[in-house]
Amino acid sequence: MLRAGGRRLLAPGLRRLGLGTGAAGQAGPAAAAARVRAYHERVVDHYNNPRNVGSFDKEDPNVGTGLVGAPACGDVMKMQIRVDEESGKIVDACFKTFGCGSAIASSSVATEWVKGKPMDEVLTIKNTEIAKHLSLPPVKLHCSMLAEDAIKAAVKDYEAKKAKLGQKGEDSPSEKAAEA
Repeated sequence: MLRAGGRRLLAPGLRRLGLGTGAAGQAGPAAAAARVRAYHERVVDHYNNPRNVGSFDKEDPNVGTGLVGAPACGDVMKMQIRVDEESGKIVDACFKTFGCGSAIASSSVATEWVKGKPMDEVLTIKNTEIAKHLSLPPVKLHCSMLAEDAIKAAVKDYEAKKAKLGQKGEDSPSEKAAEA
């Protein structure tokens, strides 16, 4: 950086960020960091350490696969669930997501939330709950919507497989949720 008359001359971009030298009236790096919009720590955690990344065999009759995307932003999310036939509970879940940090975090949270729950209960998970948990800004709400849609698509795929195999019981969980 250049000095002129005892003061540092900053590039206009650095001055806008508040990366001054701490002289009277100038903000230091700590103040600049406070002004920069950052992701919530939960988003950063799930982005840096995503849970349940991977995939199951889509031909497995106990696996439901949901593939959803948002053409406007280019995010694509694949979520898979493995269901225990006896109990009807989701015993495992995994995802693969191509997209921003919020999309990856939303997928990771969704797989954590569906594990161990009955299929009719996971259909009640709403994107607003995921967004609130991750403190997503309004511009990133589409990421939590994708996660909700992926859950529903995975359950629908699982139920379609069971219907095709003739193992469908009375009303499926998605039909029960639709009636409610």
